[in-house]
Formats: sequence, C-alpha cells, structure tokens
Amino acid sequence: MSETATRLSVFKTYKLYVGGKFPRSESGRVYEVTDDKGKWLANAPLSSRKDARDAVVAARKAFGGWAGSTAYLRGQILYRVAEMMEGRRGQFVREVADAEGLSKSKAAEVVEAAVDRWVWYAGWTDKISQVVGGANPVSGPYFNLSTPEPTGVVAVLAPQESSLLGLVSVLAPVIATGNTAVVVASERSPLPALSLAEVLATSDVPGGVVNVLSGRTAEIAAPLAAHQDVNAIDLTGADAELARDLEVAAADNLKRVLRPQAVDGRADWTADPGTRRLTAFLETKTVWHPTGSLGASGSAY
Repeated sequence: MSETATRLSVFKTYKLYVGGKFPRSESGRVYEVTDDKGKWLANAPLSSRKDARDAVVAARKAFGGWAGSTAYLRGQILYRVAEMMEGRRGQFVREVADAEGLSKSKAAEVVEAAVDRWVWYAGWTDKISQVVGGANPVSGPYFNLSTPEPTGVVAVLAPQESSLLGLVSVLAPVIATGNTAVVVASERSPLPALSLAEVLATSDVPGGVVNVLSGRTAEIAAPLAAHQDVNAIDLTGADAELARDLEVAAADNLKRVLRPQAVDGRADWTADPGTRRLTAFLETKTVWHPTGSLGASGSAY
C-alpha cells in the first residue's frame, strides 16, 4: 500500500523590480514581514543604496520613450494594469487583508478601489493637457501657447498605512503624465507593492518606467533625495522628521518636492483624488509664435 505524501507549500519569493527585471537586493539582505498580529508572512528584499542608484539609472533610461509616447497610449497601458489587477483580485485581497489587518470583505473593497483608481488616471492621460494648458491672451502680433510636460524621474515614497490603494494613488498620476518612477514601498507592508510590480511587468508598461524597492524607507529615500538625476520626490510615506531631512537633501539640485498632506500620518485614500497629483510633477512649456506674414520662427522657454 502506497503512502499519501504530504504536499509542501510553495512559498513565494518576493523580489525587487528594477528596469523591467526582478533582482534580489545586491546586498543579499532580507527582512521579515509580518501581519498585524505579528505572524510571519514572507521575507522581503532589504534594498541598499546601490539598489536605489540602479533604479534611478533604469528610470532615466526609460524616461525619453515614455515621455515621448502619446497620451492615448499611456492611457491604454494604465487601463491594461487595471485589467491585470482585476484578474489577480484574489491574491491582492489576501495580501491587503494580511498587510492591513482587514476582513476579506473590507480588503476586497480596497482592491476594487485600487483597480478603479488605475482606470481613473487612465482616463486623464489625454485630458490633463487641456485642463492646465492652452492659448494665453497676449498683446502683439503673435500668439502664445502653454503646454504641460513631465518633470522627469520621480522618487515616490508610498504611504505606510495603505499598502495598495495609497500606493496606486501616488504612483498612477506620476506615470500617467509621462514621468518615470522609483517607488519605495511601505516599509511595514511591502508585499502588495511587490506583487503590483508583477502586474506592471505583464501590462505593457515598458521596463524602467516603474521601479519598486522594498526595505527601510529612510535608508532608501536618503540617496534618492540627494541623487542629482532625480528630478522630483513625493514625501507621502515619510514621517515629519524624515520629510524635513529629505527636503533639505532635495534642495541641492532644486527638486520638485510634494510634501505629505496626511493628518497624523493617515490620509483618506478613498476620497476623490482630483487633479492635484496629476499636476504636481508637470512643467509648463510656453511657446511664442508670430502671427501674420512675419515669417519668423517661434521660440520656447
């Protein structure tokens, strides 16, 4: 008589997401991730300064192609992210429930809101330029047009308390407007962010457009804030003391800085997001062009 073997569970190996690939931290370090009751969930990569620099290099390399793509294409790709998340809904519900101590029904609501948030920003990609750009009234024989352009490489510190919906709410508007991103996942609850990276990799998002790091927020954020090739930083996931230090470091090359808006470290991520985050990392280019038969070429600044 044959004995029935006990099947061993296959534990998931979580990895970083840099340049469209899934490396382990170059340091080889990991840290334990637990649920709200202290139960072990997984080991997550503990990113190093070298990982942060590699992510910036990947984001810079991807910026030209992503910024130069049409707004329509970016909208299609963001909508594809929503489709892929919907297909992996069960996995995200489990991870969010464990990460945030929610019931399965509440976690399902969070996942649905995160999917809807991708759809929301997908719809804005080809509309935001009409909202913040346009023809300007000027006096003289010329016309004046202002158009928004992406800032560049944006470092995004994801919210600590909202492992998925908050993450999507700060990441989606950055890439919707043509920027590339280096995301520092929630230190306490990084697993939904690392799983989101797998969705991004299979959703036609070009490699390097989004790079996801996990580990100690302060350790990873410090080199990003001071990096000369990072153009902007979103401090949402930093506490008050860390935010002040990072803002000082960011001033060295005049980065755009989006300060935390939460009260007591928390924010209502279910609220209507509006357009604030869409415009936070856009620059305005203004073009002057003569009218009539002057024949001169326009200039931009």
